[in-house]
Amino acid sequence: MTYDAPPPGWDPQSQGYQQQQPGYNQQPGYPPGYPPQTPGYYPPGYYGAPAPDHPQAVVVLVLGIMSLVFCQLLGPVAWIMGGKARREINQSNGMIGGSGMVTAGWICGIVSTALMILVILFIVVAIIVGAVGSSQ
Repeated sequence: MTYDAPPPGWDPQSQGYQQQQPGYNQQPGYPPGYPPQTPGYYPPGYYGAPAPDHPQAVVVLVLGIMSLVFCQLLGPVAWIMGGKARREINQSNGMIGGSGMVTAGWICGIVSTALMILVILFIVVAIIVGAVGSSQ
């Protein structure tokens, strides 16, 4: 296999690659000696500033956790607020962040609401069984 031209940096005198001079490609945001990039692109690993969190992201998360731990009546509130915030985040096309917190609070609200319904059903069944059992 033959090549038409030597690769960049090849020094035919020393039969090796030339050492890069200090200060090579000193562009803002690039480490020293970093190879040149296409203009207009960010350096590797740089994705810009993260999107700000939804204003209610922390509130939904706290309500969801509190509904599981302290008061299950907060579950439907977290569920409804979380659903609304999730829709707003999805419609923002990446301009609003915090979807992880909102989703976690939303799921906690759903679980808490389901537990609350199960507890209410258990109480109703226990009352019915108790009333039927005591009348006999």
